[in-house]
Amino acid sequence: MSSTKEHIFDFKLFKRLFEYIKPYRLIFFSLVFLVIMLAFFSVATPKITQYAIDNSIEKQDAQNFLFYVMMMLGVLIFQTIFQLLFIYYATWLGQNLVMDVRVKLFNHLLNFKMKYFDNSSVGVLITRAVTDMERIADIFGQGLFMIVRDLLTMSVVFGVMVYTNVKLSIIVFLMLPVLLYATRVFQKYMKKAFEEVRTEVSNLNSFVQERLTGMKILQLFTREAIESENFKAINERHKKGWLKTVWYNSIFFPLADLSSSITIGLVAWYGGLNVVLDGNVTQGVLVSFIMFIPMLFRPLRQIADKFNTLQMGMVAATRVFKVIDTTSQIDDNGTYVANHFKGDIAFENVHFNYVEDEAVLKGISFEVRAGETVAIVGATGAGKSTIINLLNRFYEIKDGVIVIDGINIKDVTLSSLRAQIAIVLQDVFLFADTILNNITLNHPEITEAEVHQAAIDIGIHDFIMTLPGGYHYNVRERGVMLSSGQRQLISFLRAYVTNPSILVLDEATSSVDSYSEQLIQNATDSITKGRTSIVIAHRLATIKKADKIIVMDAGKIVEQGTHKELLKKANGYYKNLYEVQFLQEAVV
Repeated sequence: MSSTKEHIFDFKLFKRLFEYIKPYRLIFFSLVFLVIMLAFFSVATPKITQYAIDNSIEKQDAQNFLFYVMMMLGVLIFQTIFQLLFIYYATWLGQNLVMDVRVKLFNHLLNFKMKYFDNSSVGVLITRAVTDMERIADIFGQGLFMIVRDLLTMSVVFGVMVYTNVKLSIIVFLMLPVLLYATRVFQKYMKKAFEEVRTEVSNLNSFVQERLTGMKILQLFTREAIESENFKAINERHKKGWLKTVWYNSIFFPLADLSSSITIGLVAWYGGLNVVLDGNVTQGVLVSFIMFIPMLFRPLRQIADKFNTLQMGMVAATRVFKVIDTTSQIDDNGTYVANHFKGDIAFENVHFNYVEDEAVLKGISFEVRAGETVAIVGATGAGKSTIINLLNRFYEIKDGVIVIDGINIKDVTLSSLRAQIAIVLQDVFLFADTILNNITLNHPEITEAEVHQAAIDIGIHDFIMTLPGGYHYNVRERGVMLSSGQRQLISFLRAYVTNPSILVLDEATSSVDSYSEQLIQNATDSITKGRTSIVIAHRLATIKKADKIIVMDAGKIVEQGTHKELLKKANGYYKNLYEVQFLQEAVV
């Protein structure tokens, strides 16, 4: 069980958060100073009121009374200024701290293995990076400093009350243990409730994100009613979690108000009797105590309220740091910086599995010579796409070696390795940005003129110029404003402008029109010319042009050779595949 579940306040976690405050020490200590000043200003008004009543009103000294009024006005002005500065800079500190944590989290996520994202919900990660971060900001903006201010105010009030009148102070303090115990119980249950709420918020975000992304599938399969019921169920759990917090609040806060009212009544009764009977208590002291009591009880009430905010922030911080503490990076221990590859590739007895004990590649070995185009064919699930993932080190192989130009890819720095290998995937992802930015990915060294020339080279410049705004046309989220064929053409250009040493293509065109398919074929021919290329081939024309064909089945290479060589094999796997699939394509 984590420490956040064992303790109401996790000091170890807060100590870790405090590390992010170090760059803002001056602001932090300024806030500490403001907190101290506000605590002393808070008791000034009741004491000035006491002296004004006892020394001026009872003695009918108008001039002295005016002095106390002016003193009180000065205190209020300074208190207001200090309060304004305190609120602003407490929030400022929280937002700056959260910005630093968010940047660290995002940079950490950028370097995770693909396996981490395979097993993680995008909605949950969005919650960690956005919603949970705001809760962490509230720790400082609305939680911790507010609690410290209230505690310090209570301490100062406590000391001044004892100094002013011990007997009246005893009456007030007799009620405090009850409220303190109730506050502790309240904090304990509120923490559990907020952990439940945060979990359901993550579930909601994840559910909504996935359904919005897959809305077309939901509507195609008429899942609207079912998903609506599922969403109601998640909302019901979320509602119950929040209602628990409301229930605890509805019990605690009226109890706190009742305690304060009872205490004021007892002080007024006892103090009033003393004023009337023996004069041990002055009218000014009685009035000041009546003013002190809310100042003692209200902070306690506010501490409980702010503790809710603090708890939500601490729960959120626990979740965020859990992601930051996750070690799911590809080991980047290579020392060789690849400025250019000749393009010789070798897979030597490579074994790989995404899930333990479920082999995807079973000891495959093959070679690709520099400048060759190698086509990989096989049934779905044969392991073709896995080869692409391993060549770029998106995943770590279990056994075997992958070599480029005689160098183990593990000995090459990760950034330089990936910079020399360009991939065109079947499922093209475009950002909600212009075509130009989707091609360059905001690379500072790729100019718009170079992009234009590259588009002309592979034959898609005219297509881009038919779009409104040409290269500055915004394709919207995931490129929804373009057809699947158009998106793939953009991805070809994106790969080509980087001038890679090695090209990897997943050239599926099952859902594109004949015009786009012809453009894609021309683009494929252009960008693979004179460059080492590995193509997951779905098109007969590409397969025939390949220097070598690798045939895969169930994670193994079953055949290798040229198109003509493989067709000569009686009952060969490729020959059967050709007759069933590719020959039909040729007839069409």
